[in-house]
Amino acid sequence: MAAAGKSAASSRRVGARSARRRSREFALQGLYEWLVGRGEPAAIDAHMREQEGFERSDSVHFDALLHGCTREHTELDALLARHIDRKTSELSPVEHAVLLIGAYELRHCVDVPYKVAINEAVELAKAFGGTDGHKYVNGVLDKLAPSLRETEVSATRAARTPPER
Repeated sequence: MAAAGKSAASSRRVGARSARRRSREFALQGLYEWLVGRGEPAAIDAHMREQEGFERSDSVHFDALLHGCTREHTELDALLARHIDRKTSELSPVEHAVLLIGAYELRHCVDVPYKVAINEAVELAKAFGGTDGHKYVNGVLDKLAPSLRETEVSATRAARTPPER
């Protein structure tokens, strides 16, 4: 039964969002482990699945993020390189992992609005990164979004622009 004042659909959306956020958090931890230790993604995947609370995450989204980011890291780094002020190897592992997740979601997860993908990456950076890492993540992904989601970004910006008189 849904909580008082909330519809069943609303409760499902909140639950799904929470599961997705948890999947991003576990993917971030796995990517950190991969970036620092260069372990095998399959072993990291198994390790993450043993962590407390993993069962409440969206395991399909976790799989897409962890395995997609490790598989496509070269291409994702190339996309990011156009918008960062240093080599990706010089980024902190947390910010690098967050940027990989954000870039992957912008590129492949069209069911996630681009603003949500950026906001979720910013929230990860706030929770796990350095003091101002979230500002850096926001700036980089905001610059990357138009090249990966041109139509969506243009439509959003056009909707915000007041008509000329």
